Amino acid sequence: MWTSAKPPSLAEMEAMAHQMLGRLPQGFRALCEGVIIRVDDFPTDEVLEEMQAETEFDLLGLFQGIGLPQRSSQDIAPLPNMIWLYRRPILDYWAEHDEPLGRIVRHVLIHEIGHHFGLSDDDMEAIEAQVTD
Repeated sequence: MWTSAKPPSLAEMEAMAHQMLGRLPQGFRALCEGVIIRVDDFPTDEVLEEMQAETEFDLLGLFQGIGLPQRSSQDIAPLPNMIWLYRRPILDYWAEHDEPLGRIVRHVLIHEIGHHFGLSDDDMEAIEAQVTD
């Protein structure tokens, strides 16, 4: 059985993230319109330096863009908001914890979307509690 087991590819993890997004409450999903979700193996060196990460395994995800609370009508053609999920750190976390991979991806996704909205940790936990596995 284990000889054929392999971790999800970048594309499979991105599909998983979109599936998890589809399970979030409708009102929350509606506010995410236009946010792009991408999966990469690791954060770039620039991101690691900016976030003051000690290793490339320190970040599971990242929101890049202008969060809703910081947006202004004077913004000049901003780049699209993006949520990055980092596959290898997520898989490493999964290997060390007794938690389904989909639940970890969902948690990271909600956390990064929370940055987009300027939500508190309590707000994010409440949203996550509304989602069934």
